[in-house]
Amino acid sequence: MSTADSVAIALCRSVDLQERHLAVPFDVVYAGQTCRAFAIRFEGRPHAFLNRCTHVAMEMDYQPNRFFDDTGQWLLCATHGAAYRPDTGACAGGPCRGGLVKITLSEVDGVVHWHTAYNLQPVEF
Repeated sequence: MSTADSVAIALCRSVDLQERHLAVPFDVVYAGQTCRAFAIRFEGRPHAFLNRCTHVAMEMDYQPNRFFDDTGQWLLCATHGAAYRPDTGACAGGPCRGGLVKITLSEVDGVVHWHTAYNLQPVEF
């Protein structure tokens, strides 16, 4: 999964991502800006996105690290109710303008990693 311009960065243990439950937050630099991101588990697979609604660029969780609606089928923006598919980030309803920015993840030996890209880098401390 790794390419010459992509680096895998350990994010969390696999057991930390429970099916349709709390997200694991992390920080990234996306297109030159420091942003919050989050990882979730849906239908057995880990997925990650920027924590930025496409309707209005603000964080989406209504309580810390809570993104799923009551049914566990959709990721919701707490502010305006935009709904997104948990596996792709595609807009599923409400006032979205396109889908969420997806971050590539891999899961190996009980550890979930996120992958850098040309416009997605770790935060430098």
